[in-house]
Amino acid sequence: MTAIAEPDTSQRTADLSERLRAAVGTERVLTDRTQVRTYECDGLANFKVTPAIVVLAENRQHVVDTVRLCSEAGVPFVARGSGTGLSGGALPRADGVLLVTSRLRSIGAVDADNRQVTVEPGVINLWVTRDATPFDLAYAPDPSSQLVCSIGGNVAENAGGAHCLKYGFTVNHVLGAEVVLPDGEVVHLGGRAPEHPGYDLLGAFIGSEGTLGVATELTLRLIRVPEAVQTMLVGYRSVEDAAGTVSDIIAAGIVPAAVEMMDALAIEAAEAAVSCGYPEGAVAVLVIELDGPEVEVEAQFRQVEEIARRRNAFETRIAADAAERALMWKGRKSAFAAVGRISPSYFVQDGVIPRTKLPEVLAEIDRMADERGLRVANVFHAGDGNLHPLVLFDDAVEGQAHEAEELAGAILELCITSGGSITGEHGVGQEKRMKMGKQFTAEDLDTMQLVRCAFDPDGIANPGKVFPTPRLCGERPGVRTGEHPVQAAGLGEVF
Repeated sequence: MTAIAEPDTSQRTADLSERLRAAVGTERVLTDRTQVRTYECDGLANFKVTPAIVVLAENRQHVVDTVRLCSEAGVPFVARGSGTGLSGGALPRADGVLLVTSRLRSIGAVDADNRQVTVEPGVINLWVTRDATPFDLAYAPDPSSQLVCSIGGNVAENAGGAHCLKYGFTVNHVLGAEVVLPDGEVVHLGGRAPEHPGYDLLGAFIGSEGTLGVATELTLRLIRVPEAVQTMLVGYRSVEDAAGTVSDIIAAGIVPAAVEMMDALAIEAAEAAVSCGYPEGAVAVLVIELDGPEVEVEAQFRQVEEIARRRNAFETRIAADAAERALMWKGRKSAFAAVGRISPSYFVQDGVIPRTKLPEVLAEIDRMADERGLRVANVFHAGDGNLHPLVLFDDAVEGQAHEAEELAGAILELCITSGGSITGEHGVGQEKRMKMGKQFTAEDLDTMQLVRCAFDPDGIANPGKVFPTPRLCGERPGVRTGEHPVQAAGLGEVF
C-alpha cells in the first residue's frame, strides 16, 4: 500500500463542516474519524487517505449546496459513487470533502419510443437494463462490476465492458447530463436530441474523472435487444492460437458483440472461485458472443467456428440456452475477485494495445514477470486489445509489493511502446497520472489543462488526479522556468 501524505485539517475545513450541516442536515455530514475511514479508498486499496468530511448527498440540492460551500471556502472536494473504481479516481483529500452520490438512485420512466431513460448518478448499472427489459430494450455498457458500479462513476471513467467492441463505451450511450460545476452552478450538457450544435462539452465531461464537475442527472441511450444471441466457449493449447483467432475474426469482417480471453492462471482462479467448468488443460479460452438478426448470426457463427478450428481450437462449446450462456460468462465476470483464491494480493492493471500484437505483448509480460519472480494472470477484452493483467504477489514477503508495483508500471509502458494506451476503461486517477507524460507531450497535457481550468479555475474538483503535476490554473501553460512553489514545498514533481 502506498501512503499518501495527509496535510493537517485546517480551521476552514472545520468551519465548513458546520456550514454543510446547516445546509444538508447534520445526519448527512460525517467527520468522526471512525466513520469517515470507511471511505478512505475506492476499489484500488493500494492508496488510502482519510477524508476530513464526508457528505452523504440524497438529492441534487445537496450536491449543489456542498459544491457551492466548498467553492466559497476554497476547500477541495472529490465525488464518489459506489467506490468500485480501480485507479484511485475517488481517493479522498485529507483536507477536503468527499461527496458521496450513491444515494441518488432515482430512475425515470423508460421512453421506449425514443429508446431513452433518465437516471440519477447513484443508479447501479444493471438496474438500467432491468427497468428497460420489459420494453425489449437494454443498456449496452456492461463493466464486469455492473452488479455494483454506479452510472455516475461509469460516466466519470467512460467505462466499457465486454460488449464495448460492438456497442462502444459509455460516451456512446449518454445523450445528456445535468452537471454541477465546481463553483456550484448547474448546467445542462447535451440533451435528449441525438446531436447538438456547438462544442461537444458533454464529450469533454464524460471520462473527465470528476475534475470538471459532478453529474446529478444523466439521459442514457438504450438499444433494442437483439433478435438472436449465440455464445461459444473455445479452448486452446496456446495463447498465440487464441489471439490469432481474434485477429482472424475481425479480419473476416465480423464484429462480435464480445470477444473475451483468459489465460491459464485466470482460468485456474475462476475455477477455484465459481467452478465454471472451462475446458480442462486449456492454456487460453475465448468467450465469443455474436448478436443481431438471426440469419446473420447463424452465418457468422459458422464462420467463427471454422476460424477457431483453423487456429487449432481443441474444444468448442455452444450455449444451448440463457442458463448455459450465463455459466460461460460467470467465470469471466468473476475473474478479478477470483484471483484472490490463488494469491494473497494482486494489482489489477488496465492498458490497451493493438489486437494484432497480443501474442508478443503477452509473451513479454510473462518474461518481465519471470524476471521478478512474480506471476501475472491475464483477463481481457481481446476484441479491442484492452488488457487487464492481474499482477499476483504476497505482501507478507518483504519487497514483493514494490516489485509488483514496478511490474504493473512496466506493463503500462509496454502498452505505450506497442502503440497503445495506459488505460482503456479504468481511468488514470491517482495510480497512472505519472505515466501520462510517457504517452502525451507537454503540449498535449497543457491543452488538457486548459480545458480543466475552463471548468474549474480554482482547481478544487478532484485535484491531484489525472495529471502528473498539480498545475495551477493561474499558471501559464507552456515551457516553465525555475522552481514552482508547489514543487519547492515538496507537494509536486516535474517530469
